[in-house]
Amino acid sequence: MSFESKKPLRTWSHLAELRKKPSEYDIVSRKLHYSTNNPDSPWELSPDCPMNLWYKQYRNSSPLKHDNWDAFTDPDQLVYRTYNLMQDGQEIHVQSLFDQFNEREYDQMIESEWSGVLARCYAPLRYLFHCIQMSSAYVQQMAPASTISNCCVLQTADSLRWLTHTAYRTHELSLTYPEQGFAQNERKLWEQEAGWQGLRELMEKQLTAFDWGEAFVSLNLVIKPTIMESILKPLQAAARENNDTLLPLLIDSQLKDAERHNRWAKALAQHALTNPKNETVINTWVEKWQPLADKAAQTYLSMLLGEGQSSHFMDNSASLRATLVAA
Repeated sequence: MSFESKKPLRTWSHLAELRKKPSEYDIVSRKLHYSTNNPDSPWELSPDCPMNLWYKQYRNSSPLKHDNWDAFTDPDQLVYRTYNLMQDGQEIHVQSLFDQFNEREYDQMIESEWSGVLARCYAPLRYLFHCIQMSSAYVQQMAPASTISNCCVLQTADSLRWLTHTAYRTHELSLTYPEQGFAQNERKLWEQEAGWQGLRELMEKQLTAFDWGEAFVSLNLVIKPTIMESILKPLQAAARENNDTLLPLLIDSQLKDAERHNRWAKALAQHALTNPKNETVINTWVEKWQPLADKAAQTYLSMLLGEGQSSHFMDNSASLRATLVAA
């Protein structure tokens, strides 16, 4: 009895189709979702158990379809190791800002009127950031490829950083301006202040978008560009006009993250559009969520800037959304 010797593989079997030496990104990012192996039973449980039914309905049966989701690549090719190296530097930068401005007793130089605006228009942002964090985590859990999930989990971590920085800054302001209700009134403002109700409605509805494709499109192609252009940048500009030099620097750090989120979202949209049928699907979802996002931005901007001051920022938001969904 003879045995034929087989030539050993030169790489992992699931990476052989790359026909190149796999990078660190390829090794730790590609084809890690074993729940996509069996469409009839994503998880190794009864095909009719609630979790399997959920994944079959909201992932496997999503109208957003592609023959090879695993071919998607993060443009920045970030992995857990490189992400931590990069964001460790960002955290050191942000903490140094807090430390330097504290040493100068900066908060005592803020005008009382602007401190009231911060209490009303800035401090409640942590609720918005928490919604983004939860939504990003959902898309990460439901995405049909591990390279997509990796982008989402890093976006989730960024959202937590934004939330944490906002909470930290809110506490700082509460020490100097206790009469403004910092660290006390944010939930009431988020739930009752007219300027926040558009954003609250938007996020509460978005968090019930269970189809993974709709969750991604609504969050990354509509809501996050709107927040970037029509919430963060106007707040940054208003801070500069009121001689607040710390908040624009903190927002710069958030915008840097948001630009990276836009890069991978645009790359995923372009990957999806290699299936021509997805163009209609994506556009339908954008058209569904865009009016809610525009309404949310307008109500916030009216609170921050006053009536009739939103057109420039709304135009920028629409332009960015169009760029992300362009074929």
